[in-house]
Amino acid sequence: MRLNKYISHNSKYSRRDADKLIEEGRVTINREVIKDYGFDIQDEDLVYLDNRAIKKRTELTMIVYNKPKGVLVTKKDDRGRATIYHKMNGKFRHFIPIGRLDYASEGLLLLTDSPNVATALMNSNLQRTYNLKLDKPITTEIIEAMKSGLSIDDASKGAHSHSKIKSMEFAPFDAFEIRSQGEHFSKIRVTISEGKNRELRRFFGYFDANVLDLKRVGFGYIELNNLPTNKTRYFTRREYDDLYKFLKQKDKDEVIDSKNQENHKAQLKQNRKKRVQEKKDKEYYKNRDKKS
Repeated sequence: MRLNKYISHNSKYSRRDADKLIEEGRVTINREVIKDYGFDIQDEDLVYLDNRAIKKRTELTMIVYNKPKGVLVTKKDDRGRATIYHKMNGKFRHFIPIGRLDYASEGLLLLTDSPNVATALMNSNLQRTYNLKLDKPITTEIIEAMKSGLSIDDASKGAHSHSKIKSMEFAPFDAFEIRSQGEHFSKIRVTISEGKNRELRRFFGYFDANVLDLKRVGFGYIELNNLPTNKTRYFTRREYDDLYKFLKQKDKDEVIDSKNQENHKAQLKQNRKKRVQEKKDKEYYKNRDKKS
């Protein structure tokens, strides 16, 4: 892990704070001052800030936060806008958000003090459920795209103005339910297993449907339920148990994938040897026939 990331994950300081501390020479590794933000921390390294050890967090804590609209999921904003860390209790300043909700979106946001768990959940195919309000009714064309998936060359509608992502592939929705609609609006609940950049805003934007409200109400086995806006809660014991089961299964799957990859490489190597030997045998018999 990079030094600045290590500090931000294991202390109250943000990544930018860590950069400044490193630049000021206040950080030492194994008693040596290090001013390289990208220094790669190893398990055996001892990291100190102002001669106080920064220890790697080993205990796992998970929280659920009901993010309000008009709040950014980031440590700091150059434009001075409010972030989740302005809103949440200061004891959660070092927690890592699992995925993003854009400025105009609200709802369930998971945070953790474990970088590994954050990465595992962010890269998972756990289902995400959202309540949406659109400025037009749901058409048969939209329904067909939700069922079958969609490939868009220009997915800029609904994207952030500074986004460099243009084309986008949308997998079929896991589920959707049209809850109500009128001549100029519709309310729909959708469940997807991806977390791409402004995915839902881009998807419906392709059909010239603007997302007026977007609220995430579920992530995997975690539901927002009646948690008030701008409030946090810790995981329940059952939610922790489900999380540990997920992580355990993920480790098993990774072991299986690793073995399959090794077997595949071994098979390719064996096939190459076989082809080389067959070529040698062919050349041998060809030369032998010429001599005879």
